[in-house]
Amino acid sequence: MVKGSRFDWGGITLYSLLTGFGLLMLSPLIYMASTALKPISELFLFPPRFFVVNPTLINFRDLLFITGTTSVPFSRYIFNSVIVTLGIVIFGVLVSAMAAYPLAKHNMPFKKTIFSMVVTALMFSPMVLQIPQYLIISKIGLMNTYFAMILPYLAAPIGMFLMTQFLRQIPDALLEAARIDGASEWRLFYTIVIPMLKPAIATFALFSFIQAWNDPYPAMVYTTDEDMKSLPLAIQTIGGGAGVIARVGTLAAASFLMIIPTILVFIITQRMVLQTMAHSGLKE
Repeated sequence: MVKGSRFDWGGITLYSLLTGFGLLMLSPLIYMASTALKPISELFLFPPRFFVVNPTLINFRDLLFITGTTSVPFSRYIFNSVIVTLGIVIFGVLVSAMAAYPLAKHNMPFKKTIFSMVVTALMFSPMVLQIPQYLIISKIGLMNTYFAMILPYLAAPIGMFLMTQFLRQIPDALLEAARIDGASEWRLFYTIVIPMLKPAIATFALFSFIQAWNDPYPAMVYTTDEDMKSLPLAIQTIGGGAGVIARVGTLAAASFLMIIPTILVFIITQRMVLQTMAHSGLKE
């Protein structure tokens, strides 16, 4: 960075500080990955080593083949988390998009009131709904099913808000031209609205994925069968109780496996997330 013949010391200092803070924020993730690859001889050294010297995959082997119960392997917890997370993300996106379309582009009755209720719902903690949700799921007989862990999270106010705000940027003339050409509302929705909603969909999918992938609550409350438990709940089991010291490497391996999908999803969607944030301000 040079201005004329002089260095831009302010810019160099700023980038150096940002780089230092970035590395500082990455250090816990790097240490966790290093711990997951450490053999037991390096796990309990004093003073501890930040980086692994002799990397090994034994912690991952122990995680997948030893730490499961006699009837439920650890891979079953991973499978359950994948099914529940994909269900929440895919169907949550569809529900939010289908709700946002009439709120943004149709003259439906009480449209402003409904949108105000959606915004108000953002202010309440999800814990407020936990008891009513549990009673409903229990009464309709969905306990110990994937539906019990998916259905309560499909009506997401944040998804409806983001998509409604993003849809308001789409010109009404574009939709009217398609209607004049004979396109039905469903055709408009799938061929015009959904493609133009991709940034908002990517943003909501990221938020929804992080929440669903890391939340042990659904498996803790809506299931009693061990083979329906999820990965976050299994990690809590590994990280507590007797023998926790001996399972430091296994716990690090489990935590590393759990955070990798979140990082990958964020890398894939980050550009669209920034685009959505530029268009999702409150608009009357």
